[in-house]
Amino acid sequence: MTFYVENETEESFSFDIKEIAGMVMEIVLESEGCPYEAQVNLVLTDNEGIKSCNAEFRGIDKETDVLSFPNVEYTAPADFSHLEEDAADCFDPESGELLLGDIMISVEKIKEQAVSFNHSEKREFAFLVAHSMLHLCGYDHMEKEEATVMEKKQEEVLKTLGITRED
Repeated sequence: MTFYVENETEESFSFDIKEIAGMVMEIVLESEGCPYEAQVNLVLTDNEGIKSCNAEFRGIDKETDVLSFPNVEYTAPADFSHLEEDAADCFDPESGELLLGDIMISVEKIKEQAVSFNHSEKREFAFLVAHSMLHLCGYDHMEKEEATVMEKKQEEVLKTLGITRED
């Protein structure tokens, strides 16, 4: 797996963001049965940056914690079976990796929500990466049943990593 992290802010954390992001991404892809090496871009920004993208791409003029930009269309969540038919659109011609998509996270929201939910910034960051990776794998949470599935999967990822609310 290849992933790129760009931190547009001057904020730092007490944990290695690249290490945690990589572990979360790998576990999500493994648990979803992704048969390909994948490529993901992760941008850490501030509330103003994510608000601007949210307005541009979703028509919602307010900040949010995470945005997901999937590059793959699925017939069902985590159904990777048809991707080779769309190879030109889905795979990096040089590396052969699946171009899964992009993630944008507000650093300010990580810090705010960690306090609000009474857990660590590391846990909040890992949760948001897991949440967004599931979106990149075709999951959604618009319906109650979908939300329940995503919540369970997110918690399983964090549990596998040993990242709990007490961390």
